[in-house]
Amino acid sequence: MSSNRLTPPADKETWNNCLPPIALPMSSTAGISSSHNKLLKYRRLKEQQKTLNQIVIDRALKNYKATMEEKYRRGPTPPEPELPSTMNSEQKKQRTNYLFMKKCVASNPIVPIQQQWLTSMLTLVPQSLMKGKERELLVEELLDEITKDYEMSMKRCVVRNVLVKPDVKGLEDEKEGPLPVSPLGLDFSRPWHSSFIHARSQILTNLHILHPTLKNLLDIGYTTFSKLLLVDLSNFSLKGPIDCESLKNDVSLNCTKTEEKLLNTWYPRVINLFTRKEALEGVKSDKVDSFYNCVATLMSNQLKELLRRTVEAYVKLFDPEDRRWLPLFKMELTFDDEKMEFYPSFQDLEEAILFIVTRIGQTLQNVQTIHSWLAGGATAVTLDTELADHVIAWASSTLKRAILANLEGPKEHFERYVERYGWLVDGTADTRIESFEAEDHSFDEYTAFIDEFHSLAKEIMSLPLLAHFPMVRLDCDDLKQGLTDKAKSFANELLEKIATKHRKENEKICKEFETVKKRALKVPETTEEMMETIAYVEKAKTTGIQELLVGIKECQRRMNYLLDVYIFAPEDLALNATVLLWPQKINPIFDEHDDLIEQSKRKGESELLAKREKLILELEKQTRCMEEFSEFSELDHMQEYVKAMRALQKRTQEAEETVAFINKEEDLFKWELTEYPVLESLKTNIEPYQKLFVLILKWQRTEKRGCNPQVEKH
Repeated sequence: MSSNRLTPPADKETWNNCLPPIALPMSSTAGISSSHNKLLKYRRLKEQQKTLNQIVIDRALKNYKATMEEKYRRGPTPPEPELPSTMNSEQKKQRTNYLFMKKCVASNPIVPIQQQWLTSMLTLVPQSLMKGKERELLVEELLDEITKDYEMSMKRCVVRNVLVKPDVKGLEDEKEGPLPVSPLGLDFSRPWHSSFIHARSQILTNLHILHPTLKNLLDIGYTTFSKLLLVDLSNFSLKGPIDCESLKNDVSLNCTKTEEKLLNTWYPRVINLFTRKEALEGVKSDKVDSFYNCVATLMSNQLKELLRRTVEAYVKLFDPEDRRWLPLFKMELTFDDEKMEFYPSFQDLEEAILFIVTRIGQTLQNVQTIHSWLAGGATAVTLDTELADHVIAWASSTLKRAILANLEGPKEHFERYVERYGWLVDGTADTRIESFEAEDHSFDEYTAFIDEFHSLAKEIMSLPLLAHFPMVRLDCDDLKQGLTDKAKSFANELLEKIATKHRKENEKICKEFETVKKRALKVPETTEEMMETIAYVEKAKTTGIQELLVGIKECQRRMNYLLDVYIFAPEDLALNATVLLWPQKINPIFDEHDDLIEQSKRKGESELLAKREKLILELEKQTRCMEEFSEFSELDHMQEYVKAMRALQKRTQEAEETVAFINKEEDLFKWELTEYPVLESLKTNIEPYQKLFVLILKWQRTEKRGCNPQVEKH
């Protein structure tokens, strides 16, 4: 230790001279409580502090004198730092004395920091931060640093308490100013002891919380509520995805069970506490109501604290910084009534989450006060256990912010569905289909448009069934199925369109084949009809059937596509089969037609030969009749002759028509045309007889009119 430090006295007598006498407790304070002893001890400590300061100053002066004498014996000292030239000798002396006294005071021994203080500090540090060899070394370094800071602070405090820095130049950088002084102008002349005794008496009379029974009530409350929550929140994240209704039901059930448990365990213990004889010991009769009010307040505070801690623990589940305990809710993307929606909606989910706060606040609201229970009566008074408005407001606002943040992911997922597939339900797809059907498009263009919807349906079905988010497990199955069905419905609408066209084309092909069949198998009534049928069938065989085969091939191509994507009705399947089988069925029909035509030809030829023979016989008869005209000489039978001649002319005309028919038939059969000169001769020979007979008949009629004027007149 350096020579300028204060050294402790070597003998016991010196210690007694330096330290103040020990103040023994007065006899009047022997019966005073510990609180009063603390106040007296504080007053003695202030008096001892003043005495200690005086001792420090005295010892510093003694050290100063000893140091000056030592300097005088040793001779001159090294020059001091240069001081401002404006300082006078008195200021220099004050500065030197201050610095020296400061050095002496600072060198005095300081009471070291107590080990129990350091130990108390370490208890505040989590044990997990002090594990490991490196951490132990770090703790030792920190404790050394704290010890040094403590010693430095104590030395500065002693310097500031003992010395007063003079107001001279050269001490501007010194930081040790005087300690704060007590406020001036306050009157401390009034004695405080009597007021303290009076206040202490009032406290003992009215502060019922210090009563032993309430201390026991506090102990029971601490034991019961310290680790208790109304709802077991640890199971929320372990249960996996839960729906809103299940959460509400579970929480309501937990709250009800916990309330029943408390009312069957804690409350009877409290009742039992106040049914003892010593429960109201020391409580005056006029203070009983006040005492029970204090009991009710304490119980209310305990229950409110339980509710508040439960709400805070529930809100902490939604802490954005720690999502380990975040509940996972079931949500679905639904497709209903042509709308894509969340189920439950964001509003329903928020209401379900906020409902938990409300449900917790509704618990333990009908707990009867002890005084009311003991007094009995029809009307029961209950404890005020309602949650504070600011707690509910804080919980609601915090939960709403957490819900909003955690629903951003599901909302973005939903918006991607709307962006990519919303046109299926907002009328855009209907407009496109209407415009497409209004135009004239080929089968391939229809199939390309249909394939677009089928590809869209496959794309939707390939999307993930579930989307996972921190607070939500989003089930997209219903929306996927709804959008897929919607895309397929548009494809089916277009399929119905081309299926209808396909059916009409098939019916047209079948109708044309039926027409060919009907015409080919019809028995011709005339040779001309037969020839027309032969020409029609020949044309059908060469061009008509080929065109129909092209149509059947196109029909088969359409059918190959439709069989993969369209469900045909039984009648449509039968129609498709009929169309495809017509090329095989038509050849036997043509063969049957050839046989029929051959038969018709033979029949027609035989009939033609018969007509020719019949015509020849008829002409022979007419010739004989004409030859008989030469023998018609009776004038009285002239009218009969004219009739016979006209009948023969008629038969001759019919013979001419028969010849024309026979020639036509011969031409159709590609035969050589026959000539009938007898008919021409007959016509020529009849003409003179006709003129003669008609002339004679007219003459006779004229003669008759001349002989019978009356007849002429008429």
